Amino acid sequence: MSPLPEIIQALLDPQAYPDPPQKVELAQTQMSFVFLTNDYVYKVKKPVDLGYLDYTTLKKRYFYCQREVGLNRRLCPDTYLGVLPVTGSGDRISFGGRGEALEYAVKMRRLPQEKMLNVLLAEDRVSPEMLAGVADRLVEFHRQAEIGVSISTFGDIDAITVNTEENFTQTEKYLGHTISREQYRRIRDYTNLFIQGNTGLFKKRMAESRIKDCHGDLHAAHICFCDSICIYDCIEFNDRFRYCDVASEVAFLAMDLDHYGRAGLSDDFVKAYVTRSQDQELMTLLDFYKCYRAYVRGKVESFRLDDPYISPEEKTGVLMVARHYFELAGSYIDIS
Repeated sequence: MSPLPEIIQALLDPQAYPDPPQKVELAQTQMSFVFLTNDYVYKVKKPVDLGYLDYTTLKKRYFYCQREVGLNRRLCPDTYLGVLPVTGSGDRISFGGRGEALEYAVKMRRLPQEKMLNVLLAEDRVSPEMLAGVADRLVEFHRQAEIGVSISTFGDIDAITVNTEENFTQTEKYLGHTISREQYRRIRDYTNLFIQGNTGLFKKRMAESRIKDCHGDLHAAHICFCDSICIYDCIEFNDRFRYCDVASEVAFLAMDLDHYGRAGLSDDFVKAYVTRSQDQELMTLLDFYKCYRAYVRGKVESFRLDDPYISPEEKTGVLMVARHYFELAGSYIDIS
């Protein structure tokens, strides 16, 4: 495990913050260092190039911080407060202080962890009515979401194939580790056959403007049942992952509910969305997109095994999660 960068170590000091908190906790994702205080969250993007995203320059990290705030205010308007520079003056590094901007951070209100959907699922405190509320929120969001020719093209089979083939290419290095060669082959063959056999359906979805500027990363950990349902942390780093069929978006959360062993709630959520949206055709695509989304989650967890800042103990858990998502992806082939 590599030592943390100097600037990140400096931001663990409460005195680096505008209103010094009692303590600062550090969490990490594959793409960000996340600093948690009593009331706020500060996200600093890692200078990484993962192929599907590029944060390697300060200019790019600033741009994507701004994009993150703007896009996430669509579904979580009161949580995303803005972008702060991380400044350096002499030997002092702080948020929003004097001196040169060394980094940038997204500043958010801290949401209650105990009200996150993934936490509630683990405690068996989620009802069909709660997921109907999520469905209502999504239906309204999708009705207002941006559409257009440039967005619709991402529903074409060529664009879909670019995404699926990228998944398979980027997971080759994990064969025999997080995914078996047999799983890989079966999922790839199924994916290609489904796309080839449903060309007309994909074109129909494009013509009916079912391809929209969506959230793009709709899994349980990104939904909070606070004063209102807050759906946060959408994809800002690559438009083609956010421009998708609403069926893919619905399938993402439905798949993740399956991942938590709550297939009944998954069905309740999908039925609520279909009833409210009147998009019956979505059901034909559901298992295909569940398979795709589970594979994406397995891939992303696999990438975390290469992160030099994550401890070996944490990587043991990451390995198990990655394998489970790949197994889940394969399970949708048998019922399709």
